[in-house]
Amino acid sequence: MNLQIPKKAAVINSFAGYGRCSLTEALPILSAMRVQACPVPTAVFSNHTGFTAFACQDLTAFLPSYLEQWKQLNLTFDGVLCGFLGQAEQILSVSSFLSDQKSRGCQTILVDPVMGDHGKPYRTITPKHCQKLRSLIPLADIITPNITEACLLTDTPWKDGFWNESELSELCQRLHKLGPSKIVITGLPCLIHRKEGFENYLSCKEPFSQHACLTPSAGPSRHGTGDIFASILMADALNGVDFSVSVQKAADFISKCISASKALQIPEPDGVCFENFLSDLADQ
Repeated sequence: MNLQIPKKAAVINSFAGYGRCSLTEALPILSAMRVQACPVPTAVFSNHTGFTAFACQDLTAFLPSYLEQWKQLNLTFDGVLCGFLGQAEQILSVSSFLSDQKSRGCQTILVDPVMGDHGKPYRTITPKHCQKLRSLIPLADIITPNITEACLLTDTPWKDGFWNESELSELCQRLHKLGPSKIVITGLPCLIHRKEGFENYLSCKEPFSQHACLTPSAGPSRHGTGDIFASILMADALNGVDFSVSVQKAADFISKCISASKALQIPEPDGVCFENFLSDLADQ
């Protein structure tokens, strides 16, 4: 066996005790892909917010001392994966942490700018929150917004329906100007090829390339698929996998998980049964 020291990634996200999402997906996926996952919990939920009720303990006040302790221990990470930040006040602590890790030679910072969907911010996301979250984007190497979030980040008017390739290209150029070298606009409902399924639109600054990746439909999207997508991209980036290959792999993996969850009649709030396929990620 060719043993290698695993890469290390700090994973900033919430923790939900029930309902597959956020840290409960990121940690096993990164581990399966030979990355040491080091969690930074921003809040603890009894179950995710897609259920009719939930209990939550916000950790905003604890976050600065949590990250400061890591700094005092002189911990360094090969990557940082930043997901949902529920409070605008958390962003300052996270920004400081990202800047510090970047100065220490962090290889890849991936920010999933969770803010909204279907043309609107989530009800807890204020204009102040959007503005502060935008300040993280220059620190990121990779970002994975959906079309709504890409519009919010660039002050681009959102429109329902067809976005052609020229419009998506221009939107990505605006995002590149904010800092990140690699962008994926996720979960487009086949806006380019007009086929059944969904697309992710990729844009790389150097060497410049842009194209869409098509994945056949396996059923309605489920809670937590964005966390799976970002986790696979993070692990692959640290392990030297080509970006385009990684995006297609992540999309195909999610499609497979959705299909299996539908066949097994997994309730939609429970997310996707990715556990059945973790070995596939480990083998690649």
